[in-house]
Amino acid sequence: MTAPAVPQTAPPTDLRAELLDCLQVNLAWLARAEYDVSPLVLGARLRFAPRDDGPGRLPTVEAATDTHVERTAGALGLSVTDRHTLPPRTGTPPAGPGTVYVIADAYHLPWVPYHGHAHMDHSFLLGRDASGRVVVHDGYHNDTPYGPARPGTWTLTEGELAEALPDGARVYRTTRTGPPQDATAVVPASAAAIESYVRAYREHPDREEALARLTLETWLLARARRLHAAHRAADDGPAPAVEEHLTAWGKLAEQTFLAHRRVQRGRPEPVGPLERLAELLHADARVFTAPSPARQAVPAAAGAGTAGTGSPDTDALRTAVAEEAAAVLRVPAAELLAGRPLTEIPGFGSFRMVDIVERIEERLDIEFDAADLVPENLHDLDGLCRITARAHRETP
Repeated sequence: MTAPAVPQTAPPTDLRAELLDCLQVNLAWLARAEYDVSPLVLGARLRFAPRDDGPGRLPTVEAATDTHVERTAGALGLSVTDRHTLPPRTGTPPAGPGTVYVIADAYHLPWVPYHGHAHMDHSFLLGRDASGRVVVHDGYHNDTPYGPARPGTWTLTEGELAEALPDGARVYRTTRTGPPQDATAVVPASAAAIESYVRAYREHPDREEALARLTLETWLLARARRLHAAHRAADDGPAPAVEEHLTAWGKLAEQTFLAHRRVQRGRPEPVGPLERLAELLHADARVFTAPSPARQAVPAAAGAGTAGTGSPDTDALRTAVAEEAAAVLRVPAAELLAGRPLTEIPGFGSFRMVDIVERIEERLDIEFDAADLVPENLHDLDGLCRITARAHRETP
């Protein structure tokens, strides 16, 4: 089965899907469409509460699926009134009125980029339109290694729905039971909890496994903080210190993904992500609870300033770097050489950043120093050229 060509309709304009994870977003769509509840209430409470999955398992801030669904529904003022399992290859939406919330394996869902690539729980809304056709709503918004996921509504045949659910699915019905939980609060993380969490990742013997999991963890942590900041900003407006803090979280997520890719390829593990993670977790409560006008200092990003200053050794090297970056980003190299920032090019992000690094290493037969591979050095052509020149000088 191929993916449905184009979504027929868009979600509510204020869904803020870019701030929500794949389980939150469709409960938020349901609450907004049926009860006019703002999705931003899901960011009202910020807490750091990793769970321990047992001996030898890494701790995670990702809640178990049913727990996450219950918490999300409760925050939106909803209650799960019924849950049951659809048998494998069911092509008929569950009987009963309205739209239901469904969780199934993303590997089999043709409208998401994980289709055929990765197994994970993924939610969507399922019902029928006025003419009786099967309709799927999915508000997920994310850039993935397999392409972008964007919100939309798709019409499927019953055969296509059956093919998308070869292992069945979990179905939830909800109802409005009270007001949303929108009181703003930050639950400070204890120093012991932060140290235990970071130490588990630092000491895990399988570095590829640890960094693969940490890549997801930092993405979840960064997204939760953007959501909390958006909830606060709805009342107080943006605070400069908060914006700096969110930028630092975004850079950490990029740096961690880059570290994972380096270790995957047998390269040295870049230093800094775990120390930076601890710094940012400690800074959360201070930054988010400061009065809005305050310009609370945020620790400097790990590795900042390590690239040094100065010009690349040769124009040829600069041209080569620009050509490799341009090939990844699908823009003319002349635009980058003229000074267009990489961060202003649509599609630039952690996945493309890693592709650029790997292409430069392959073309010039160099290996970047792990300490240089921080976002501050990878977001513009000058930074890339500086570390490329250094690697070129130091490579035997």
